[in-house]
Amino acid sequence: MGSTEQSTGSHTRCITADKVQGTAVYSRSGDKLGTIENVVLDKLSGKVAYAQLAFGGFLGLGHKHHPLPWSMLRYDESQGGYVVNIDEKQLKDAPSYDDTAPDWSDQRWGKSVHDHYGAAPYWE
Repeated sequence: MGSTEQSTGSHTRCITADKVQGTAVYSRSGDKLGTIENVVLDKLSGKVAYAQLAFGGFLGLGHKHHPLPWSMLRYDESQGGYVVNIDEKQLKDAPSYDDTAPDWSDQRWGKSVHDHYGAAPYWE
């Protein structure tokens, strides 16, 4: 295959990061929470650590960046986006940042993100 994606019938199983960017993220109830701006990789293990979610704001201004543990996201073909088992309130109270990204290698900070969502840290 000359593509960067692995085909599994009518859809693809593997996807490049640039195609993940801009994908919608929905709550279980179907409410759109935001879009994925980027993915964060652990360069030593090769694991996807976080989806960087843009949440809030208006017309791309004033939004916050919310790292979501990648293990929380499930792709839903019918919605054409990822679904997470959280609601808007839980997201509003979650660890976030404005323009300056956190130190992604700080495991104390990472643990606070995972603890907030009740997800096991990707490095364990």
